[in-house]
Amino acid sequence: MLKFTIHYGLHFGLPLVIALIFYRKQWLKMYCIMLAAFIIDLDHLLANPIFDSNRCSINFHPLHSYYAITVYFFLLWKKPTRVFALGLLAHIVSDSVDCLFI
Repeated sequence: MLKFTIHYGLHFGLPLVIALIFYRKQWLKMYCIMLAAFIIDLDHLLANPIFDSNRCSINFHPLHSYYAITVYFFLLWKKPTRVFALGLLAHIVSDSVDCLFI
């Protein structure tokens, strides 16, 4: 239960904290953009089983690979993709916590 709470607490809480600190005037819009980064979880559909609570997603799924994470860092440089990239990286941080519990 602790793993579940930390995982989803970070998934929803970390983007909220980022939005509130760095985008105070438009925090809700930026929070929603960062939550849209959950789209990278579509790569879980390629795995068998789709969900495994004892699996580390980092470098297992294509959109959670080290190569993809590198691209997410490069997306930070351009203003139009910065907020989405923050959401992607917050998502990766959240998923990496699962690797600590394995």
